[in-house]
Amino acid sequence: MQGTALVATGVPVDALHPLVLDPILQSALREDLGWGDLTSSLVLEPDASCTADMVFREAGVVAGLPVIERVFALIHPGIAVSRLAGEGSQAAAGDLVARVAGPAQGILAGERVALNLIQRLSAIATATRRFVEKLAGTRTRLLDTRKTTPGLRALERYAVRLGGGRNHRFCLSDAILIKDNHIAIAGSITEAVRRAKRGAPVTATVEVEVETLFQVQEALAAGADMLLLDNMSIQDLEQAVALVAGRVPVEASGGITLERVSAVARTGVDYLSSGAITRLAGFLDIALDVK
Repeated sequence: MQGTALVATGVPVDALHPLVLDPILQSALREDLGWGDLTSSLVLEPDASCTADMVFREAGVVAGLPVIERVFALIHPGIAVSRLAGEGSQAAAGDLVARVAGPAQGILAGERVALNLIQRLSAIATATRRFVEKLAGTRTRLLDTRKTTPGLRALERYAVRLGGGRNHRFCLSDAILIKDNHIAIAGSITEAVRRAKRGAPVTATVEVEVETLFQVQEALAAGADMLLLDNMSIQDLEQAVALVAGRVPVEASGGITLERVSAVARTGVDYLSSGAITRLAGFLDIALDVK
């Protein structure tokens, strides 16, 4: 199985493991099938079979072939999916990436869920790879965020990894990240860090979101283990990196677009996180055509 994603327990769990994957797919299939495919049950003979080709109509990274295999397996054990491209490979417009064969009613019953998922995951992997390519030659690594589709986080973050990105915390239980609202309620960065350090597990690190150079100094003095530089200008990012001087890892976040990513990386930050790779990725144009 490919790709690990951290869950609340901190135990690496494969995003494609049936314990993670099947509930997602079962929910999606129940939503789409209702109490049965009325059209296919009336139009198609019960024993009709067919073969269908899954084709990329635009270029992109292939992500989700194991997922569509499981979709069709849950629909009917007689449906066979043949991979014709590698998971994580680059496909050109017109490329055939998989072939589905078996009972026609079953294939049409799973078609929409399979396409929705591979379109979404391939779009995220493609968007991620574009960002990663902009980081070539720098030390900066791309992270995702929690700006994911509710219920699909494990799969969408699997797609990020296929595109060459890395995962930030999977959920609120995974890491301590003190953000602006925590600071406002606690009263100060110093107090928020003090409280976090007092109750944190010995293996946990405390990351603090900062917006100004003054806050950078306060967070360092308070004992923060990592800094998130939020919505800073390129000049402020450069000054913040110089101020930190390698004492703790530094992450840039906020407004990290494809056009800006290279300039941000050149400031010397260790990581940059972008919600755009999931939030704005959309869906790649992929079709399932019956032969």
